[in-house]
Amino acid sequence: MSQVNEYRIFRAIEDIEKSIGRLKKLGELSLDSFLANEDYQDIVRSRLLIAIGACINICYHLVAKKLKKVPHSYSHCFEILGDMGFITPELARSLSAMCRFRNRLVHLYWDIDYRLVYDIMHANLTDMEKFITAIKGNIGRGTKSK
Repeated sequence: MSQVNEYRIFRAIEDIEKSIGRLKKLGELSLDSFLANEDYQDIVRSRLLIAIGACINICYHLVAKKLKKVPHSYSHCFEILGDMGFITPELARSLSAMCRFRNRLVHLYWDIDYRLVYDIMHANLTDMEKFITAIKGNIGRGTKSK
């Protein structure tokens, strides 16, 4: 029987936390400073992709191993976690929206509205923090397997 790999989950959580830390630091920039510096934009885009991707990885792992389900999309994965009580339905909706935003960053990279990226950096990091808290509460800090 397959088990949740806590080591894998906590490595992904570390990636999310590191990215959130970097994003919060860059969030101290004014909008004008952010928009005027392509390097800042690239770093924020990259860190959002890392953090959202790690959330997705955690979600897929838990849905497969704990719930024995197969989501049909990234956003559906979070809906499943919300339906099963791992996270609140509101958080599931917010994280589903972050997946759609991630797809835009990846697939329409030439047409990114960095004002929106700046807004998301300020408004949505708490959603990822809530996700981490919920996941830690659901899987505990038991023995980690590699």
